Amino acid sequence: MSTMALAALSILAGCREDMQNQPRLKPLRQSDFYEDLRSARSPVTGTIARGQLRNDTYYYTGMVGKEPGNEMPFPVTRQVLERGRERFNIFCAPCHSRLGDGNGMVVQRGYRRPPSYHIDRLRNAPLGHFYDVIANGFGAMPDYAQQVPPDDRWAIAAYIRALQLSQNAPASLAPPGTTLPAAAPPAPGGPVSGTATPAPPADNLLVAGQPQGSPLMQSGGNQPKRIQSREKLEKK
Repeated sequence: MSTMALAALSILAGCREDMQNQPRLKPLRQSDFYEDLRSARSPVTGTIARGQLRNDTYYYTGMVGKEPGNEMPFPVTRQVLERGRERFNIFCAPCHSRLGDGNGMVVQRGYRRPPSYHIDRLRNAPLGHFYDVIANGFGAMPDYAQQVPPDDRWAIAAYIRALQLSQNAPASLAPPGTTLPAAAPPAPGGPVSGTATPAPPADNLLVAGQPQGSPLMQSGGNQPKRIQSREKLEKK
């Protein structure tokens, strides 16, 4: 009986296969199945990765032919604008500022100043222009293709348009019976000249997404503090 048990153990020991000798094909190991002896094969010509078809050229480029388009590829909802504002404040505001006047904190510390979104050239620029600039960069601005996916690029473009409208809305869009403030006289200098843009009086300041009387517009908000600091600098 003991002899048979030892024989069985010997047979089982001979069938053992350690993990380092697994019955599988190791990557890039030579294979006799193909004429070139390569086990790793190249993808078939024209192969497209899942989710990377990109058959909607306008959605992925913002261009109609060689010109930027001016249509959103999906409906603009409140959620889209809120997402655009969030991404804008993260990636764009450091240079362009949250007002879009080109006086962000990075610029205040010496970086080249971008143009204000509120000049006629950019107010009249199509939405595809902003998408293209985010994707490919423009002038001193690097591209943000890796940081900002296509959906967010369009959301930012939509928010830029809303931001422009908040600072330059025509009087015809005001509700009936609304008393509009008198237009302030043009201040010297501006984004194009490269000089600092004087801040408007706190009473007439309108911030995108913040109505008058909101906490941002009151004495405890950030914007009036910035105005006061500028006035102190001008007095000095």
